[in-house]
Amino acid sequence: MKTFKGRVVTPGTSKAEALVSHGGLNTLASFQKALQFGDKTSKCSDQNNKDLYGKPMAGKALCLPQTIGSTTGGLVLYTACSMGRQPACMLFANHIDSLAAAGAILANIWLDGISMPVVDSLGEEFLAYVKDGMQITIDDNGIVTVI
Repeated sequence: MKTFKGRVVTPGTSKAEALVSHGGLNTLASFQKALQFGDKTSKCSDQNNKDLYGKPMAGKALCLPQTIGSTTGGLVLYTACSMGRQPACMLFANHIDSLAAAGAILANIWLDGISMPVVDSLGEEFLAYVKDGMQITIDDNGIVTVI
């Protein structure tokens, strides 16, 4: 068991199974099929992300270095939340980009009953330590525990 302290972007607590990518998450490419074709498990549809491609992301603790790509990133995250297809939480080794942060923050404020805690700045050690299937717990203070 190991704990990491990060910066809370959107508050909340979460307990979920880790899903890890060592490459950046292209939000549009990753969630596109889930949002367009009704995949409730949100299987990653980004063929360029070998760590996540074809794996269900809904309800998982998505552990990433950062997001990459499209300027629609925030809208995609907001829409995934509005459809109930979001990860349980998103955890970033680096700083979250402003567009992805905007989508998560707006979902947190505007959508009743939707929770997707986001913590960034967890550091490279976090991403080196966490593996798929490990249990992740987040508390209100941005403390992430990995078991």
